[in-house]
Amino acid sequence: MSSQSIGAKPTVLASKNLETFESPNTKRDFHIHMEIPEFTCLCPKTGQPDFAVIYLDYIPDKTCVELKSLKLYMWSFRDEGCFHEAVTNRILDDLVMATQPKFMRVTAKFYVRGGIFTNVVAEHRQAGWQPPARVELTHFDGQQNTRG
Repeated sequence: MSSQSIGAKPTVLASKNLETFESPNTKRDFHIHMEIPEFTCLCPKTGQPDFAVIYLDYIPDKTCVELKSLKLYMWSFRDEGCFHEAVTNRILDDLVMATQPKFMRVTAKFYVRGGIFTNVVAEHRQAGWQPPARVELTHFDGQQNTRG
């Protein structure tokens, strides 16, 4: 066997620490949408991995979540046994505590396990906040974030 290294041990570690930054515009409601396609946790019954796409939609008040800390936070569930419903609500609670948004929705779409897909949606709404009326515009087909 060769003694040549093919890589090094990662220096970045998973973390439950969510960092924030000041919202660039506190005078306007704006919608932030994130897709986290590589979420994993463990089934608390079997220890097998569960895979999900997490969708995060929120309207910030004074702060926004910083992306690297969000990535490391999501990564922190990789070795934890979690029921789908519990982990979705935990993610919402932790993000609300960190950012105090006007509105936040976490949607977790878990891949099939035993012939069953599980989707869990959890929401938070700041007391007294109401969304402005939606303006309907011409619909354009969405563009993928990947090319090819």
